[in-house]
Amino acid sequence: MESSSSSIKVSPLDLMQAIIKGKVDPANVSSESGGSVAEVATLILENREFVMILTTSIAVLIGCVVVLIWRRSSGYQRPKVPVPPKPLIVKDLEPEVDDGKKKVTIFFGTQTGTAEGFAKALAEEAKARYDKATFKTVDLDDYAGDDDEYEEKLKKEDLVIFFLATYGDGEPTDNAARFYKWFTEGNERGEWLKDLPYAVFGLGNRQYEHFNKIAIVVDKIFADQGGKRLAPVGLGDDDQCMEDDFAAWRELLWPEMDQLLLDGDDPTAVSTPYAATVSEYRVVFHDPEDAPLEDDNWSNANGHAVYDAQHPCRANVAVRRELHTPASDRSCTHLEFEISGTGLAYGTGDHVGVYCENLSETVEEALQLLGLSPDTYFSIHNDNEDGTPLSGSALPPPFPPSTLKTALSRYADLLSLPKKSALMALAAHATDPTEADRLRHLASPAGKDEYAQLLVANQRSLLEVMAEFPSAKPPLGVFFASVAPRLQPRYYSISSSPSMAPSRIHVTCALVLEKTPGGRIHKGVCSTWMKNAVPLEKSHDCSWAPVFVRQSNFKLPADAKVPIIMIGPGTGLAPFRGFLQERLALKAAGSELGSSVLFFGCRNRKMDFIYEDELNNFVESGALSELVVAFSREGPTKEYVQHKMMQKASDIWNMISQGGYLYVCGDAKGMAKDVHRALHTIVQEQGSFDNSKTESFVKSLQMNGRYLRDVW
Repeated sequence: MESSSSSIKVSPLDLMQAIIKGKVDPANVSSESGGSVAEVATLILENREFVMILTTSIAVLIGCVVVLIWRRSSGYQRPKVPVPPKPLIVKDLEPEVDDGKKKVTIFFGTQTGTAEGFAKALAEEAKARYDKATFKTVDLDDYAGDDDEYEEKLKKEDLVIFFLATYGDGEPTDNAARFYKWFTEGNERGEWLKDLPYAVFGLGNRQYEHFNKIAIVVDKIFADQGGKRLAPVGLGDDDQCMEDDFAAWRELLWPEMDQLLLDGDDPTAVSTPYAATVSEYRVVFHDPEDAPLEDDNWSNANGHAVYDAQHPCRANVAVRRELHTPASDRSCTHLEFEISGTGLAYGTGDHVGVYCENLSETVEEALQLLGLSPDTYFSIHNDNEDGTPLSGSALPPPFPPSTLKTALSRYADLLSLPKKSALMALAAHATDPTEADRLRHLASPAGKDEYAQLLVANQRSLLEVMAEFPSAKPPLGVFFASVAPRLQPRYYSISSSPSMAPSRIHVTCALVLEKTPGGRIHKGVCSTWMKNAVPLEKSHDCSWAPVFVRQSNFKLPADAKVPIIMIGPGTGLAPFRGFLQERLALKAAGSELGSSVLFFGCRNRKMDFIYEDELNNFVESGALSELVVAFSREGPTKEYVQHKMMQKASDIWNMISQGGYLYVCGDAKGMAKDVHRALHTIVQEQGSFDNSKTESFVKSLQMNGRYLRDVW
């Protein structure tokens, strides 16, 4: 027969209550207590393991309370753990394998992808020509984590080739800026390159003052520091045909590479002939019913922690308004992107990159030319089904699965001049032999003059060329890989200051609407989008775009008392509006401001005097000392900002002599050159310098960061 105690069911809560009340020792149980307490006590003793755990937990809890009271009473504070600085992330390059072959490293510094395309095209041909060497293309930003690593790695190279674009006012591209700064500041290294064979090809535009500056500088430093130049620096000119310049330079390079990379022990060795193939993505078609109903996400607008061109931030259009009066036959848009809560930040003088969509009419035309349904739902891949890479490595990263309409809207540059490689791709898929032959001729050296006259001079777009050769209907894999370049972001000087507008990025954009020499009405992709944008203040279903900020050196002096001279006609006013907002905030905070003058220009005060009231308010508030405006269409003769500068020559010279800074923003091909000449004349006449000393003086202003230009 079981004892009565074994039949009692007691919960853990009952046991805890018994312990807390002190009813745990059978010896302390009085007769008045009855048998129930004795039975509970007996159960506790039979569950010693549970009791040990429970009492230990209570002891720990009491100890924590005691420690907490002591810390608070003694003023104890937890020691702060130092947060390590965010490391510079450098992509892992392929591990070096010493297989006895010579290594050829091809670097690129690119802003739009053209330099990268040339680098990869050269690598592909070189791989076919030289089987006893290894080739790799490297983004300059990924090559090294710090300055010491640049030198350490370059010393181990066998042969290096650089493709370097110059943009803006003679500046390196974003991904080449760190390398360029290190390389140009290393004059003390001597001839450390020790006959390292090298070649440099530059990408620029002859219409700009600093034509191919970056490539020219790097080429010279390589030679000065002991490198062995394989070919004269290539000067690619985007104003004509960059592909022809590249092809001509490449032909100079091959004989020199033959000497280095062919088998020297075999006198009969020759390089393998190479025939360029048309690049093509692998395409997978999907059920259109699987396509998202609302395709609101771009491939690169993904909420990344660090925003850049590859990872932009989705920003709504908060405000849009027209800056010209109804009397004007042109248009200029003031746009504000809302960035509150996104983590995106900017500085006064920075640039904003904006990804826009092609116009619907442009997309419709492309759909008709391709002969495919806009609802075609597909994905593109740069690998085979088994995961191995496709032959050829020049393919841009794929965009995500999209309908054809979305892909043409967001990812395809449909209005640019088609490259010769695009003509060859179209020829390969033209069913009419006559059209195929014609396309091949235009892309060939024999058709160079016709290409320049018919396409370049007439500014023919890709869609115009496709319309002229209707039998050329490339498959989607070829179209997006070899025919239509990827649509690039448009950059704008930010026209606000975070001191006044921390949650908004302001843009001032002139509408591009012009007739090309070939008769086509060209509508700027981004400027048209901005003009038609629906702001949040008018609709919750507002327009938005992926945006990112590109830092700039176009900054106010650190000392607010330093005089500044600003020259910005038209939308060149944009960064100076930001400057003046910042100066107004500094003044409100009690800072003393140096003298300032703004030279602004427009056609007519009743048509395109943008931000007129704001500028007058800046003068009245003391943020701006003097506003000088040139109206080019009001008087009998055209008057521009450079003419106003000459009228104020003495004042400009005095401000420069007092350590002042001079800023220019706007058109690089015309205005910036005219302003530079005016500055040269002012310095020469006011300083009584000869021509040589004048050049030296202006150069020193630039070198010391006191003559800054934000030009396009």
